[in-house]
Amino acid sequence: MALLSPRVSARAAYLSSLPLGERDQPKRYPGPPRGLSLSLKRRGVKKRQPKGSAARNGSVASDGEQPRDALPLSGTKEKRKPKRNNISTCKYLAPLQSRQKALRRKAERRRADQKAPEPPAPTGPPHGEGGQSFYPRELSSSCSLLTLLQDLEKVQDSRARAAKLFQWLLAPVSLQEFFDQYWEKSPLLIHRHNPNYYQDLFSTAEFDNILRNHNVQFGVNLDVTSYEDGKRETHNPVGRAVPAVVWDFYRNGCSLRMLNPQAFSATVWHVLSILQEQFSSMVGANTYLTPAGAQGFAPHYDDIEAFVIQLEGKKHWRVYSPRQQAEMLPRFSSSNFSQMEIGEPILEIVLEAGDLLYFPRGFIHQGDCLPEAHSLHITVSSYQRNSWGDLLEKLLPAALQMAIEEDIEYRQGLPVDYLEYMGVINTDADDPRRTVFLQKIRTLLTKLMDYAPVDAAVDQKAKSFLHDCLPPVLTETEKALSVFRHPARWENGNVQNVDVQLEKTTQIRLLRYGIVRLCNEGDATLLYYTTENSRVYHKEEPKCCEIESEYIDGIEFLLSSYPNYICVDALPCGSLNDKIALATFLFEKGIILMSKVARTVSSCILRVMILLQASLRTPGSSS
Repeated sequence: MALLSPRVSARAAYLSSLPLGERDQPKRYPGPPRGLSLSLKRRGVKKRQPKGSAARNGSVASDGEQPRDALPLSGTKEKRKPKRNNISTCKYLAPLQSRQKALRRKAERRRADQKAPEPPAPTGPPHGEGGQSFYPRELSSSCSLLTLLQDLEKVQDSRARAAKLFQWLLAPVSLQEFFDQYWEKSPLLIHRHNPNYYQDLFSTAEFDNILRNHNVQFGVNLDVTSYEDGKRETHNPVGRAVPAVVWDFYRNGCSLRMLNPQAFSATVWHVLSILQEQFSSMVGANTYLTPAGAQGFAPHYDDIEAFVIQLEGKKHWRVYSPRQQAEMLPRFSSSNFSQMEIGEPILEIVLEAGDLLYFPRGFIHQGDCLPEAHSLHITVSSYQRNSWGDLLEKLLPAALQMAIEEDIEYRQGLPVDYLEYMGVINTDADDPRRTVFLQKIRTLLTKLMDYAPVDAAVDQKAKSFLHDCLPPVLTETEKALSVFRHPARWENGNVQNVDVQLEKTTQIRLLRYGIVRLCNEGDATLLYYTTENSRVYHKEEPKCCEIESEYIDGIEFLLSSYPNYICVDALPCGSLNDKIALATFLFEKGIILMSKVARTVSSCILRVMILLQASLRTPGSSS
């Protein structure tokens, strides 16, 4: 078994979070991706290496400049100040102190001049273009998030678990109604008048605790921003975001954006790791803490589906329709707009704690705090680079390559005189040769579908998704049935109970439905999995292993049987040794669970052996 998982440098991890406007496009590695190369026939020789740390930064959230901690984005035109060296010198401190003084003066002027009244309550439900209702609903009470997460532990199918959590998020709007009427079409506003509905998700107290107990870095994990007099600014110092500096910025009117709360908050990680199976697309989050009377970001639109969840306080929101068809469902986020460029809002509301606002990508939005209350909200988001066009970007080049290799018609030469009648200069020419030429192009494009490896292209999308995924959060029951509670340990000067007790009658099943994917890479078949991913976005290389052909049916059988348990002997892998080898490998990777009955039997056998050994060591015991 050869391990091929090189470490990622801190600089590379940081650069991967920056918009494409601030760095070059990421280079693609030629050939099969790096991962774990496995031969189950050589199980006798194991090579192990220490696992990397588990933290994740995968946000694709909204409410400001482009979500840098998701896939690298372009479209931002904001100029950034050159970074200074991280040294404590007077040359460095003087500009910082000067900037902080300026912020204090601005904050004092703002507090003195604040006269902005709260927007009047609408007399009727807000409507969009064509009279479509934004569906403001009320929900008086429901179970808390922590109670729901406990209840979801009893749901065996991870797909059903994801649907139930998403339904709770949107309640009382049904999932079918949401996807039929609002998804990628129109904003959705849910007023609950229940400030405690989302309170377990995140809080200012948890934000403060993260600052105190974690290595939060300015520009990587936290942004300090302001928007005043039509000017959007970022005020990030260099280095660690210590509470004294962060709260001083906040006191002086700056908004605080945490780019990857899932790397620090167990609850946010838990929620996002479940929801990603609902969308089959990466789900990320940003949190935004804004002082009363302040605004942190300029009007803009994003390239993600955004769910704004108000956690504390209140915030005044304005949402605008896409200005033109080219900006509907965009693939890239916009630069900052001026107020003159965006027209009148189609929705203007105040979100209070417990409320939710959804808007599709391409809808321009801006939020500001009212004079009397601060605001804390979290934006959960998904569906970045997950369109038909993104799939075709992978499909069409592969289809053309196959067509050229297999069909001589694609390799035949162009007409020797085609430059005489084709090209922009000849667009309006009335030449029958143009008609023949264009018909030939249509024929070749139509035939191209016969060579399109659609399933292989979908697998490539799935492979990217699994690399983006958060690692699964295991329940206590799942931990007890997985490798993470295996009794291997050091005791009495030696290792004990290292062997995995798997037999032909052992019951096994996948941990989650969406944690593995088989993909063909040339002549090899690779199994991608998420159990060893990091909570920091792309901190680890894609986790995969090469699977020999005789084991492919066994993995497919596990997928088709999910969420039911099956016997090891039922795996279609040939000999019993092959079945046990496959099951052992998957168990050691945390991909499958062993049934409680099997673990209980193994534990009983283990206890009997321990008691027997103890009795044999007891002085005076009979032999």
